[in-house]
Amino acid sequence: MTKKVLYALGGLALLVGLWGFYDRFVNGHQNMAYGSYVVWGLWVAMYLFFVGISAGAFMLATLDYLFEIPLFKGTGKAALWGALVTLPAGLVSIGLDLGHLERIWKVYLQPNPLSVMAQMVWGYTIFGLIALAALYLAIRQPKHVAMKPLMIVGLFLAVFLSGGVGALLGVNAGRTYWHVGLLPAQFPVFSLASGAALMLVIIGLFGPAPAGNERRPQQLWVLGLLTVVLGLVKVYFLWADFSQSLYGGIPQNVQAVNEVMFGRYWWAFWILQIGLGTVIPILVLVQPKLAKHNGWAGWMGVLVLIGFAVARANIVFPALTVPELEALRTAFSGPHLSYDYFPSLVEWAVTVGIIGGATLVFLLGTDRLPIFTAKTEATK
Repeated sequence: MTKKVLYALGGLALLVGLWGFYDRFVNGHQNMAYGSYVVWGLWVAMYLFFVGISAGAFMLATLDYLFEIPLFKGTGKAALWGALVTLPAGLVSIGLDLGHLERIWKVYLQPNPLSVMAQMVWGYTIFGLIALAALYLAIRQPKHVAMKPLMIVGLFLAVFLSGGVGALLGVNAGRTYWHVGLLPAQFPVFSLASGAALMLVIIGLFGPAPAGNERRPQQLWVLGLLTVVLGLVKVYFLWADFSQSLYGGIPQNVQAVNEVMFGRYWWAFWILQIGLGTVIPILVLVQPKLAKHNGWAGWMGVLVLIGFAVARANIVFPALTVPELEALRTAFSGPHLSYDYFPSLVEWAVTVGIIGGATLVFLLGTDRLPIFTAKTEATK
């Protein structure tokens, strides 16, 4: 029943997204809420969100195919499929944000090796190919001699790319909200937490549960504990980041933090990111009976993912809605010369379409590919 509902919702979301894609390609960036001052918006936040899930899912696939932990035997294919579905979703999001996507070939043929952006493009390309090759071997020949080397290189890239996303923001010295050393260290942790939440969803809501199964509840319990621990680590990072920013007293930084906690984004931070995305999942997942329940665990994973999506937005938006010079607010006026950013209908439509498309692809994969097998759940 859950899968049928998701098929319907995914199809509806994709239809909504088609209108957004049409507007983006016909009118360019004309109907977007970002502009000359707020240059990054919802699509950049969703890029950070989706690629984080992809990297985290690959990290968890190593529990099966690299470290060969018995409890997670057979879950690797689902993790790799999740990584392969979410990676293109993130790349489509960031691709639509670019002004001249047709010039992407220059990054491959005329790259600047010192550019963080060029490193990320090459890294994601190699990472995607490795994840695809690993899934192929996992389905056809999981004991192949190339499997472990692939997983080792993929694990390195997953950590490198996650940290690289943080560095991509952190090197912007003009944006003090981003220019902290914590970001490259935070993002790999956030990726692992996103991957754990995705696996709660996959195993809890979609994984088969044959009679006599004893492994699935324990998998959910361990993933739930991992999610709780990483959730607490996330809260610590927030406290460390925000407290240093407020104590440091740099006006732009303090203003950005206040925007998140008490300003225009307070509801997204306190209600969605902290309340729904952190506190409720922690309270549920620390209870063994609920954490081992397929439905409870799966839906807590959904809440954690929603929290991380909002968290990415709360990283991107506030830094750009604080002007470098306060006088810029009134110096010029125009539809794309504003610091009051909230995503437009087109931005929302495209994002909904990407989520719908990724959902449909994931569901089709679980139906057409041997993502789940008896070995995934059977006790050995």
